[in-house]
Amino acid sequence: MTTYCLVPILRVLCYIWQGIWLFSYPFFTRSRPTIRLLASLLLISPIWLLTSCGLDQATPNDDVPEAAQTIENKGSDTLVNLALAWAETYMALHPEARISVTGGGSGTGIAAMINGTVDIANASRAMKPEEISAAQTNGIEPVEFVVAGDAIAVVVHPSNPVDRLTLQQISDIYTGRITNWSQLGGEDRPIVLLSRESNSGTYVYFLENVIRLGNRNSELLFFPDTLLMPSSEGISTEVRQNPNAIGYDGLGYVTPDQKMLAVARDADGPYVLPSVETVNDGSYPISRPLYMYTAGELTGDGKAYLDWILDKGQSIVPELGFVPLK
Repeated sequence: MTTYCLVPILRVLCYIWQGIWLFSYPFFTRSRPTIRLLASLLLISPIWLLTSCGLDQATPNDDVPEAAQTIENKGSDTLVNLALAWAETYMALHPEARISVTGGGSGTGIAAMINGTVDIANASRAMKPEEISAAQTNGIEPVEFVVAGDAIAVVVHPSNPVDRLTLQQISDIYTGRITNWSQLGGEDRPIVLLSRESNSGTYVYFLENVIRLGNRNSELLFFPDTLLMPSSEGISTEVRQNPNAIGYDGLGYVTPDQKMLAVARDADGPYVLPSVETVNDGSYPISRPLYMYTAGELTGDGKAYLDWILDKGQSIVPELGFVPLK
């Protein structure tokens, strides 16, 4: 700090010194070599000092610590609101922490983790074998963390008189076998199918566990007339506006202006509504874990953040309609 303040003074002294040198030049040129050498050194010395001070001036904050590295967190749209709540709470507790959270779908987040562009991938489904293989090809060994639980609610317009379905009936609806609400005890109206897009982990889970009923050999697909919505909010908006619509969404995204249907594993029941309690006791048939994936074991800030999520961060989970870890 002292050297920095002396720079203007040294600059003035340098100008004075140069003036004296120019005025005395004839005398020094007639002097002995030793005197000429001394004079040259005297001319150079203030310039050297000024240059040294300039270097100090350019880096006055050498002792300031580097900024904290941002933890990049991307993926599941189901998890994005919970992930944002975790990040905001953690940064309030640790002002030095920097966490960036974005959605885009489970597949998008996992691909970014495989490519090394994010620290944590959020997913509402487990990684597929081909995704694990792609990661290993890139020299990455994915590490899986279960961070919360979720129920997938089947939702309709509040005016719809249908209030319960079996898993088989839901499968038949989404594969085009049942096309009118009158086939389910409702009004004579066509059924409008709503789904998430194929890069969504919720889409994959619903396809594998509801439409295909958990049968890995099944090749059933969504009916081609299904409207693919880009987000959970898109499904909510359409259900609120369309009395013929049926959709599915994470429990944390269901709003009071939608009607949740009770679901049974078979016609013998019981028919159960989704809730934190029915997920925990195993009675609701469409529930799943929610994941975070990392490229190997995290260290430093990333590890501290994940440790907090799995411990104290669980207190936030039920506030957003998800199921905390037991």
